[in-house]
Amino acid sequence: MVSSNQTILVTGGAGFIGTHTVLQLLKEGSRVSIIDNLDNSVEEAVHRVRDLAGPDLSKNLEFNLGDLRNKEDLEKLFSRTKFDGVIHFAGLKAVGESVVCPLRYFENNLIGSINLYQTMAKYNLYGQPEKIPCVEDFDLMAMNPYGRTKLFLEEIARDMQKADPEWKIILLRYFNPVGAHESGKLGEDPKGIPNNLMPYIQQVAVGRLPELNIYGHDYPTPDGTAVALPTTWELVAVHLFFEMVAAFEKASGKKIPIKLCPRRLGDATAVYASTGEAEKELGWKAKYGIEEMCRDQWNWARQNPMGYQS
Repeated sequence: MVSSNQTILVTGGAGFIGTHTVLQLLKEGSRVSIIDNLDNSVEEAVHRVRDLAGPDLSKNLEFNLGDLRNKEDLEKLFSRTKFDGVIHFAGLKAVGESVVCPLRYFENNLIGSINLYQTMAKYNLYGQPEKIPCVEDFDLMAMNPYGRTKLFLEEIARDMQKADPEWKIILLRYFNPVGAHESGKLGEDPKGIPNNLMPYIQQVAVGRLPELNIYGHDYPTPDGTAVALPTTWELVAVHLFFEMVAAFEKASGKKIPIKLCPRRLGDATAVYASTGEAEKELGWKAKYGIEEMCRDQWNWARQNPMGYQS
């Protein structure tokens, strides 16, 4: 657990999850350094974080354009700053692309992470959670190259901790985070065609895309679509794709045209998470549902129809 007055490195901090995490860290009194190669993000998102944090807190935020695959970028950063912990979000995450370009994912996600671990070890940085292990028991089974990179990295982390118990590691298995910051200033803005459902719906609603492609309509689920939905801060219950579309249409007042397409390689029939362990161990309980999720997502889209680009 991160406490105030610590200096935290957030990799991938310009991304959707990263920006929200950085803003919260600043509000809790931490000093934050971001390293991001902007492969699927823009620096404007960091500027928005500064605006929301205010002039005083934003003095504690540093942005570094760098790539974890480049050891020199990491060396430069760690040699001048003593970090108390690292939150590692950097990585490619599109299931479909990982099936087509698996080596790109292995190079980016594995090599980048290994470089990060090596640099952390060199500078004796292991993090300081109050309790370990923070894991949930479940059979681990990856269905695509992206998932396998995540699984490999977990195994590497476990091996490092076994070899040197000074490593304090929390493995994050979060699902697709959905919604946006309530201000409408921070939100998901993927480059190219979105791979996740809600930014895809959002771009159709604002006219950036003509229709929503539903990949697979013959799954053994109530409406035939796959169920791969988030249970993070803004979505608790499971809703099928058509229900999500209907909810967003209600929030936005926009009609979302739909095109049914063949299944996409690498997708699971159904996968979603329980938040029970988080409530038990951390005292955290989800309090927002689909209505608030779609409301905040539309607020972001309405204010930023082209994302962070002007």
